[in-house]
Amino acid sequence: MDHRMLQIQNHPYILQTGKKVQPTESPKVSFKDTLEKETNLVISKHAQKRLDERNISIQDSKWKEIQVKISEAKTKGIRDSLVVTNNAALIVNVPNNTVITAMNRDEASSQIFTNINGTIILD
Repeated sequence: MDHRMLQIQNHPYILQTGKKVQPTESPKVSFKDTLEKETNLVISKHAQKRLDERNISIQDSKWKEIQVKISEAKTKGIRDSLVVTNNAALIVNVPNNTVITAMNRDEASSQIFTNINGTIILD
């Protein structure tokens, strides 16, 4: 028998016991919860106040579309994005999935937007 094979069999790092390691606890946060947290948009208090004050309503289907586009923006490295819809303009912090502020389209037409590095236009 080749002497190299004997060295492998007697290697000190080979575990000689047949014990199986059992996990002591299940994870406290599931993958599903983590994924939902990463993809769901959060509306800040300030943005919610602006939506209420300006009577801006966005349908659930539009929110889902915005979420998809924000996920795409995240993969492109965008940090703060202007999201323009038919009736609203939103500033979204992409890494945190947080809507920072909102205004209606009439207001947005006369504004200058600063500190954004991406724009998403949804019709």
